[in-house]
Amino acid sequence: MLSVTDLRGQTPSTAQLRRAVPRGGTDVAAVVPKVEPIVHDVRERGVAAALAYGEQFDGIRPPALRVPAEPLAGAVDTLSDAVRAALEESIARIRKVHAEQRPEPHTTTLADGARVTHLFRPVERVGLYVPGGQAVYPSSVLMNVIPAQEAGVDSLVVASPPQEANGGLPHPTILAACHLLGVDEVWAVGGAQAVALMAYGDDEEGLEPVDMITGPGNIFVTAAKRLVNGTVGIDAEAGPSEIAVLADDTADPIEVAYDLISQAEHDQLAASVLITDSEDFARRVDEEITARYTVTRNAERVREALSGQQSGIVLVDDLDAAIAAADAYAAEHLEIHTANASEVARRIRHAGAIFIGRYAPVPLGDYSAGSNHVLPTSGTARFASGLSTFTFLRAVNLIDYDEQALKEISHHVIALADDEDLPAHGEAIRARFENLPTDKEN
Repeated sequence: MLSVTDLRGQTPSTAQLRRAVPRGGTDVAAVVPKVEPIVHDVRERGVAAALAYGEQFDGIRPPALRVPAEPLAGAVDTLSDAVRAALEESIARIRKVHAEQRPEPHTTTLADGARVTHLFRPVERVGLYVPGGQAVYPSSVLMNVIPAQEAGVDSLVVASPPQEANGGLPHPTILAACHLLGVDEVWAVGGAQAVALMAYGDDEEGLEPVDMITGPGNIFVTAAKRLVNGTVGIDAEAGPSEIAVLADDTADPIEVAYDLISQAEHDQLAASVLITDSEDFARRVDEEITARYTVTRNAERVREALSGQQSGIVLVDDLDAAIAAADAYAAEHLEIHTANASEVARRIRHAGAIFIGRYAPVPLGDYSAGSNHVLPTSGTARFASGLSTFTFLRAVNLIDYDEQALKEISHHVIALADDEDLPAHGEAIRARFENLPTDKEN
């Protein structure tokens, strides 16, 4: 089922490796012209436009855009005991990890009376998008809300599509997750129109715009985030889900097969890649996938994803070559199934999150590991990080110099200002210690 890229007997460059590894992705630019009129319309007409587009695309017009308090609180009662317990335990683990991420302020003393303090200020208001398409994602509520809360964000809104089966409200499990986290502002709006409404707000309806938008979504949501980027901050342009498994012949082919299948069920464009130096192991994994994927409820989706150009097997000569290939691929999720897996994991430079050994599969991270599952895709893990408490913090410097400290450094500042032909910069320094002539005096 999986196509094979054979790199054995070669020493490819980094550029060659990046071209060789399986890659799919989506063409966001191609849908921007379709999304741009929606974003502009919502910017001009606010809620009225957003509700009209929701009725057109989702087939339902909610009774109110903002979900009332009663159904928000009541949604918790729709949860089974097992799901509620799972959400509560996951919340506790995710909160603990993200609470300990928050950095402390630091002051550097450069000389007597010369100090620079590095502070972290939270984004004031955040919009968090939670999709509601092929599956329900209460886990996305947890992964977006908790780091924002732990960063100290004052105000946040969750937007999720209305559903006809739920009377125009977002899915009850989404609402329940929001209530368990103490979120009291939820908008029944999805797609590009949700992104635009969060970015621009609606004064007449009392909806404040946000300063930052995070959360995954389909290609139309991603295009809308691209269009509003700059008006607000965004976390990233999320692509389809990815898993790469770096394995040798000590790994269990059945476990690896299931891990590749598990991520392929996200959608038809999801990527599942096996990187190995064992041709026999690769063959066994492919056989297990073929024998087992049909059992899953989402078999057709899995088949399309695994047979697509974005999925496949990469054969290499040895462990060093496997690590090089994994770094070139820069997977959203990277599993390590090798001897000395912990040591191998620490040699990886590029991955959104690294899962070590057979007892840390990607689905653990999707829900309850405590780590965040909103991660860089499409090779962007080479330069980007996953969602975290840091995402919602802005670094601010406080510069505190007294008179003597400024005087001691002033000649250096003036020299650099003159060299850049910006003499007024130097004069701003000199004015504190000299009586500079006016134009009349000149």
